[in-house]
This record gives sequence, C-alpha cells and structure tokens, in this order.
Amino acid sequence: MSVFRVMLPHVSTARFQLQPTVSARTRRRLEQASGGLATASLTVMSERFPWFRRLSADQRAGVLLVTQTGVANFVVWLGEPKETIRLTAEAFRNAPKDLARRISLRQTVELVRVAIEVFEQQLPTLAADERERRLLVEAILRFGREIAFAAATVYAGAAESRGAWDARLEALVVDGVVRGEPTDVLVSRSSALGWDAQRPVTVLVGRAPPGNQPESLAAIRRVASQLGRAVLLGVQGPRLVALFSPSENDARSSVLIAESFAPGPVVIGPTATGLTSAHISARDALAGLRAAPGWLDAPRPVLAADLLPERVLAGDPHARRQLIAEVAEPLSAAGGELAHTLACYLDGGGALEACARSLFVHPNTVRYRLRRVTEVTGRNPTDSRDALALRIALIVNRLDLTDESSR
Repeated sequence: MSVFRVMLPHVSTARFQLQPTVSARTRRRLEQASGGLATASLTVMSERFPWFRRLSADQRAGVLLVTQTGVANFVVWLGEPKETIRLTAEAFRNAPKDLARRISLRQTVELVRVAIEVFEQQLPTLAADERERRLLVEAILRFGREIAFAAATVYAGAAESRGAWDARLEALVVDGVVRGEPTDVLVSRSSALGWDAQRPVTVLVGRAPPGNQPESLAAIRRVASQLGRAVLLGVQGPRLVALFSPSENDARSSVLIAESFAPGPVVIGPTATGLTSAHISARDALAGLRAAPGWLDAPRPVLAADLLPERVLAGDPHARRQLIAEVAEPLSAAGGELAHTLACYLDGGGALEACARSLFVHPNTVRYRLRRVTEVTGRNPTDSRDALALRIALIVNRLDLTDESSR
C-alpha cells in the first residue's frame, strides 16, 4: 500500500495560504473533470513508459483510481485554504495489493511527474477567469511539491522497515546455522535475503565490534563487498558470527575481515558445501573460539583445525574424534613401529639419539620413521605445534582403547 500514498500522501500537507480561493463553480468543474484528467494521465503514462504498459489491467486500474482520488483531494485542498488537510488513502484499499511491489520509487516519481504535467496543462483551462487560472497554476505547483516530499518520506519509511526486517531475518539465518535448524527453514529464510543456499560458506566468529553496532556491521559489509564476498552477520551477545562466501584469496580476505572484529581471537571454521551444512563450520569455529586462549601466539584469524589440541583439552568431543582420525588411525593403519617410535621420540623431549638408544636402532632409522609419520599424518614431529597435536592424539587414542578394553 505504500506506493499508493505517494500520489495521495497520508501525511499532514502544507497549508494553502493563497487568498482569495477559487470559486465554488470552478471547484465543481474540477470535480467533474477528475475522471477525464485521470484517464488522460494514464494515456500519457502508457505512451511514455513501456514498463507501465506491462502492468496488468487491475494494476493500471489501481493507478487510475489513485490519480482520480488525487484530483478529488486537490479540489478539497483548494476549498479549505486555511486548514491543514489530512489526505487519506481510503480509495487505495481497492487497488491491487501487488501494485506496491511492482512499482519502484523511480517509477512512482515518473508517474507523479506525468500526472502533474497533465494537471498543469488541463486544470488551468477550467478556471473562471485569469485570477483563478494563476491561483490554480500556483496551487498545482504547491500540491506537486507536497506529493514529492510525501513520496520521499513514504519510501524512506518503507526502506527502513525493510532494512529492519532484513536485519531480523539475517539474524535468524545466522542463529539457525549456529543451532543447526532444519534445512528447509534455513533455505526459505536465506532465499528471502537473496542468499544462494547451495553456495559454499565459511563461518568466522570473534568478539563483536564495540560502539555503534549498525555502523560496525556496515563497515564489515563494505569490506566484504570490496573483496567480492557475500556476507550474513549475526551478533549474539558479545560475539559476532559471520557467514561468508569463499573468494579466490580466502587467506588475505579473511585477514582483512578479521580487522573489523573487536580485539581478541577470530576463528575460521571449515568451508561447508552449502548453508545446510554450515552448522558444522559454525560448531568448529565456536569451539575454537572457546579454546583459542590456550594458544598465546595464535595468528589472527586462526583456523579451527589449527586449534585441535586446545579444543581437545577444552573437552570438544568433535575435535577429539577428528584428531584421532587424522593422526592415530593413519599411524595404526601404516603398521610397523611408527606409533611406538613417535611416542618414544615425543616422551624423550625430541632427543633423537636418546630415542634411538631406547629402541635399539640406528638414529637414521628414527629419522626415517619420523619422516614417515609426517607423510602419513601431515604433521611434522620436529615442529612444536605439530608435536603437541601428535602427542595429544596418541594420548587420547590410548585412553579410548583402554576404555574399550575395560568394557
């Protein structure tokens, strides 16, 4: 219904201060001519704008009704120059309900301009004398100005309402991802925001920016837009959860985006194949955020996968299973003495010679086995971070095997 009010604004219009007013006879002429003026306006609209011709018959009839009512209220406005006339939108309730969705602000301005042009051409000819003709010309200018301001006000209000609705819907989508809502709900809500639920998505979490929240979120959106990444944002208490579409240079873009978060850890979850599986990325990212303080020199942002040791120590069962699957199980499948050699090397503080003596093998044999560990697990025992992950993986795997044997 918003677009209907731009021709007949539901606002308090300016007072028409001209004295004296037009005669009752002229006002009757204007009333009688309202239908012809509206029809003439629609004829010009149809000739000038191809998009107007594509409207349905019901929609064009709605515009006709709006224009007729505009003429009628203009006449009322002329008859009461000392009063503030509150123009109503009663006549528009019979217009097609989808008209407001079909006509944009730019198109509304075009229609208003055409209607005012027709008014300027035909209304003055209905005046009883030259004095009234001048009054009508000035009245049309004043009325047209009020319509223009009303149109801007109505569409601004509509934009604010749509923005607030989109923000709520966006927060629901982000919350749904975090909570793992049913897929059909997520797809429906994300589609309303223009987000393709099938596109890959990466979840970033960190502390929400301080200060003016809308401005901070707008800054993140600008950065994401410059990097060519679509984004959905949700503030949940002190934390900010961001859903991003991947880009060609994810590492660089993630660093730039992380700068917009508040100070503290920013954790990146694994990239999901689509919105319906993004809850896994959110789960890992949030678990990483809770465990991140355990790594004092962690980069910013940091991958949730790089925080597996801290996540296991923080009690994350998913990280525990992932670390066993990535380290302990491949070592067991590789056979030989890899797991035993690795445990001996790590328990001995990384002393290769001492490990060789303990195993009664040549140091080169230990070196070979450690290289094999790197090939099998992707983690280098001589690197401090990788050594931590390897050591925790061996420990939790032994604990699990002990629990299974005791049952």
